[in-house]
Amino acid sequence: MLNVRFGCGGCASRTAAMKHCFYNETVGFFYNNSRKELTTYWRTKDVLVVALGLTVSVIVLLTNLLVITAIIINRRFHYPIYYLLGNLAAADLFAGIAYMFLMFHTGPRTAELSLKTWFIRQSLLDTSLTASVVNLLAIAVERHQTVFTMQLHSKMSNQRVMILIFCIWVTALLLGLIPSYGWHCLCALEKCSSMAPLYSRSYLTFWAISNLVIFLIMVVVYTHIFIYVKRKMTRMSKHTSFHPRYKETMISLVKTVTIILSAFVICWTPGQVVLLLDGLGCKSCNVLAVEKYVLLLAEINSLINAIVYSYRDNEMRSTFRRILCFICYRNSKYTPTVVKLNTTDRRTLSQNGHFTVDSSI
Repeated sequence: MLNVRFGCGGCASRTAAMKHCFYNETVGFFYNNSRKELTTYWRTKDVLVVALGLTVSVIVLLTNLLVITAIIINRRFHYPIYYLLGNLAAADLFAGIAYMFLMFHTGPRTAELSLKTWFIRQSLLDTSLTASVVNLLAIAVERHQTVFTMQLHSKMSNQRVMILIFCIWVTALLLGLIPSYGWHCLCALEKCSSMAPLYSRSYLTFWAISNLVIFLIMVVVYTHIFIYVKRKMTRMSKHTSFHPRYKETMISLVKTVTIILSAFVICWTPGQVVLLLDGLGCKSCNVLAVEKYVLLLAEINSLINAIVYSYRDNEMRSTFRRILCFICYRNSKYTPTVVKLNTTDRRTLSQNGHFTVDSSI
């Protein structure tokens, strides 16, 4: 404790209180300060939240691990968009691990955590969720570029993709680790948030606004793609000569874009709004009542990402079957006729001047 003395006794007390840091206090001390309930026994609600959270985490881990494996073993996925999809799966895989770590250190176990462990728990979540969001933005921009230049795959070099992926993780790590290295409220209790009692409200405001800006950019990008594809279909439908496969691809793209945008808004917006309200110090908002549910909803988006971006791709589904049925098909090889047919079909479409896009993206 700092023993600072000035001429004014009252001023000295206030200054000392302002400069005093509570590094040696327990997690319970900060929860009491923020008036966040900290239970010492397992309630039915806690058990249900943990059970549901662990179930979602396991599914997220398995599905995204499947996506990563498919992209690695299938050379047809060695393109920029699939590298970004693989990185998104890695971010979501990390989010599943982070959320599972949270589930093992929540409820009555929270009171037993050291300040360091608590910061690690939160940093894992912040880093993984930020990586997922920024990666979604990168995919949106990449898809916008390829759709409007009428390409199947981006002309971005592998080196640039790796640099982009590196920048995504650097950004995620910076935003995730900032609170642990100073942007907290251990030295200013009056600035502590309610949802994250060791975090400063200003950090929550910054994090929420940053994500909401990214959301807005994504909505604009995908809306632009949606409008473009709809107009393209309307113009092309007046011509009877265009390839039927083109129309199917365009319809599939419209459906995929709609699913992506809807899932993203539904899963992410509630959590960011709640964080923003907490960061702004809304006294009449009962943010703690919905805290666990909006976080779970954001985690579910990590599962939806794997389904929307990958499972709607025919080639990806075929690769999944090869992986899951490896034992059954260990004595047989992957038949190249399907690949040749798809390659020929796409080449024909290209020669006829028709634009094709993978249905998953």
